[in-house]
Amino acid sequence: MVPMKDNKGRFLVVSNRLPVTMTSNDNKWEAKSSSGGLVNALDPVLKNRGGFWVGWPGTCEEVKMSVLKEILGPISKKNGYRFMPVLLTKKDIEEYYHGFSNSVLWPLFHDFQSRCDFLPEYWEGYIRANEKFAKVVHGHASENDFIWVNDYQLIPLGSMLLNKNPDLRSSFFLHIPFPSLDVFMKLPWRKEILYQLTCYSLVCFQTQRDRRNFIECVRVFYPGATVYGRGHVIKVRIDDRAFLAGSMPISIDYRRYSSLGSSGPVVKRAKQIKDEIYTEKMMIGVDRLDYSKGIPQKLKGFDKCLQEHPELREKLTLFQLVIPSRDTINEYRELRNEIELLISEINGKYSTTRWTPVIWRHGSLPETELYAAYRAADIAIVTSLKDGMNLVCKEYCASKGRKGGVLILSEFTGAAIQLSKGAVLVNPYDVCDVSESIYRAFMMDEEEQKARMKSMREAIRRQDVFWWVDNFLRAAAGKKLGDFPEQDLPSLWPGLFKIKQKYNAGKPS
Repeated sequence: MVPMKDNKGRFLVVSNRLPVTMTSNDNKWEAKSSSGGLVNALDPVLKNRGGFWVGWPGTCEEVKMSVLKEILGPISKKNGYRFMPVLLTKKDIEEYYHGFSNSVLWPLFHDFQSRCDFLPEYWEGYIRANEKFAKVVHGHASENDFIWVNDYQLIPLGSMLLNKNPDLRSSFFLHIPFPSLDVFMKLPWRKEILYQLTCYSLVCFQTQRDRRNFIECVRVFYPGATVYGRGHVIKVRIDDRAFLAGSMPISIDYRRYSSLGSSGPVVKRAKQIKDEIYTEKMMIGVDRLDYSKGIPQKLKGFDKCLQEHPELREKLTLFQLVIPSRDTINEYRELRNEIELLISEINGKYSTTRWTPVIWRHGSLPETELYAAYRAADIAIVTSLKDGMNLVCKEYCASKGRKGGVLILSEFTGAAIQLSKGAVLVNPYDVCDVSESIYRAFMMDEEEQKARMKSMREAIRRQDVFWWVDNFLRAAAGKKLGDFPEQDLPSLWPGLFKIKQKYNAGKPS
């Protein structure tokens, strides 16, 4: 394969989903922007430098290449980087995504072993779908490109790329927690998953705790393994192969969210929200519909707080945004029913003619509306039972400007380590702790609020998404983001790309 411009290569991100979702209505295709922590983190990076994003476009219908080019081409040009789709079937999604990814790895890595469904066909579908990703990546990548694979859905991809081309090097970032040894041992495919993780040049985790869990597993399954170094990145050697293991907290584009939170439309809308809700203070929760997010625990804690501190009634309102997720799975529908019942019970017990304790919405909000709600909120509450990082708490802090505000944050989020000096840390399993943390946040004076918020905002500003990417690249490739030159958009057609490579390298077909 041919070296790219200036021998620096390109930036190639791989994740389960593209930042856009393709849908067909009356045989007419369209693509809408997707949201999520990974998109929010990496979209500004790719917009800054260009490159590729490889992922599933969100549809299982057959799509012609001409349609893909017609739909994704203009969006790629608008965003400044190319979307490379991986087409998956309904069976792939059922076995690879809903099956192994979200009925095995997701619950196991979040310490919910009882929710795992260890079906062999799920593993087979997981491998089959990853082979499809590997085929697309291999069709577009060169040895000089930086291939960045993201998250638990694509753990096998690095080993598959090596099998296709030993000169390709890829790095991996796990966005969810990595479990302790005793939990990981319950996975029937534990040897395969651990081996696949060791095939990356760099395997990176959100926290040092997650990396310690991984290294402990490596020592058990590879007794001869040696570990060198200390700090954010260490070196691991197993027999004749070596790789790096890192820990780096993912973050947000702090400047963008800070500017957005202080913009005229957001400030104006935040004031309107304050006027619309009859309450002295507003508390906000923004969570994806998932059992790991601890939404029922939050509601039970709020209920307890209103019961124990009746003076807060009519003075504190919880605005809870529940973002839909995996609505086709029974346990997620049951979780939504549980949340609705708890909210109904709280509102039934404490509502007055002018005050509703819990205002909630099942759905997403436009960006301006969300950040206006962040800015309007006096308190943000995150009660995840286990979370790789949690970017909602960082978005809340960034949007507050110089205003005060209190962040109640679960001890079991990756962000708790970084924001420990400013947040009110809480054990979400302890309903009394949640209750008293809410009361403490409500009663906190403005001077303490501002001091705590300043500490958190500074921590997020220092280690923003560009810090995260730069340090990841330095560890994986000895480069920084600026070393990847801005690129013209590559072709959607892999065959044409290969022909151009051979021609430029002086290697005729």
